[in-house]
Amino acid sequence: MSGTIIVGGGLAGAAAAARLAQGGERPLLLERSSGAHDKICGEFLSTEAQAHLAAIGFDLPRLGGAPIDRLRLVAGTRRIETRLPFRGVGVSRRILDEALLDHAVAAGAKAERGVAVRQIDGTALETSAGAIDAGRLLLATGKHDVRGVKRDTRGTIDGLIGFKQYFRVSARTTTALQQHIDVALFDGGYAGLQLVEGGIANLCLLVSRERYAAAGDWPTLFAELLREPHLRARLGDAQPMLDRPLTISGVPYGFVHRGDDGAYRLGDQAGVIPSFSGDGMSIALHSAAVAARAVLEGADAAAYHRRLRADIAAQIGRATWLQRFGWSRAGRAVLLAGLTLAPSSMARAAAWTRVSAPALARAGVA
Repeated sequence: MSGTIIVGGGLAGAAAAARLAQGGERPLLLERSSGAHDKICGEFLSTEAQAHLAAIGFDLPRLGGAPIDRLRLVAGTRRIETRLPFRGVGVSRRILDEALLDHAVAAGAKAERGVAVRQIDGTALETSAGAIDAGRLLLATGKHDVRGVKRDTRGTIDGLIGFKQYFRVSARTTTALQQHIDVALFDGGYAGLQLVEGGIANLCLLVSRERYAAAGDWPTLFAELLREPHLRARLGDAQPMLDRPLTISGVPYGFVHRGDDGAYRLGDQAGVIPSFSGDGMSIALHSAAVAARAVLEGADAAAYHRRLRADIAAQIGRATWLQRFGWSRAGRAVLLAGLTLAPSSMARAAAWTRVSAPALARAGVA
């Protein structure tokens, strides 16, 4: 077999498949999961992400996402609130990814579910369904590396563990979270809390390995988090919806792909921005747009990555610097003091880590 093969059916893979199909190609997308599933993600769609979805004719409003246009930053008893310079939407990845994959298939892409890619050698793929040869390979496996094409993550932020849990929250908490995303800073980590469709609250947090080791397990860690006044007020009476939280470690925050292995890397395979920036989903969709345009124009993978780095490397670098600086107690104190004096600077910092309007235009997004 030859032609364009996309490995991974998440946001980046499905969006690239839709764009290629709309451009006259018939890519084959391989997705290891056989059905809808939850993923560790803040689930915040920025204005840029919404523009990418609109550009491929995807009907986002029908998913019933929660509007978000305000940011509330808390640390202990201190709280700063500001309006965001854009209007975001909270949508769960379980719902969004499935709808986007269906959209790609409706556009003319072919998708094979339940096919795991075990190893890649150039354009030769070893899969659970047998060997496949690709004319072009788009690698969109998210945070998961594939043997033979592992990312070079030296110099990135390491030693963090991510958790995600959905909650049914009280009417009082639902009202407090409407149109807001709450970011809580604490010793050894931070958490983001927002609504998604159906009035469900999504809690995502990052903690250091040391903080988790001191707690020993998730129930103890969560009980410690509820000692934080803001999180106790929001989640003290909430009901968890998953039997256990989703967990991931070793995410290379600050990673930007700079090699040339012949693959068009998308999403987290191309660059990983710290989650608090809220632009990870936008960058995934942006990489899909840039990659699809490169393929349709006949540009090779090396040229694609040069284009993409010009669009996202600075933003990832800025967000990574902010995460490193704000991780320590002293750094948090400085940030909070500055934001207290000028709350509007929080909105400017959010814009500082987003894909620029000229980059969106180059990718064919209005």
